[in-house]
Amino acid sequence: MINSLIFMNGYGIFVWSSFAITFLICAIFYFKTRKTLKKYEKEFVEEIEALSAEKKKIVLENSKIASKVLTSNNKTI
Repeated sequence: MINSLIFMNGYGIFVWSSFAITFLICAIFYFKTRKTLKKYEKEFVEEIEALSAEKKKIVLENSKIASKVLTSNNKTI
């Protein structure tokens, strides 16, 4: 029973290799996107920190994303 699932009448090598390749490509895209996001978040935090206290307060009040990024960045430091 399990052998028929694995071998799939001789097509198992093609099916399982396509699953493996697809999973690998999705994992590569995920980690590459995550790395890019972290880089942009770091740059964004640096820009926010460079603002004056008044402008920083205005940005944080008007932007939910800015406050979330700063909150998540403070947790990792």
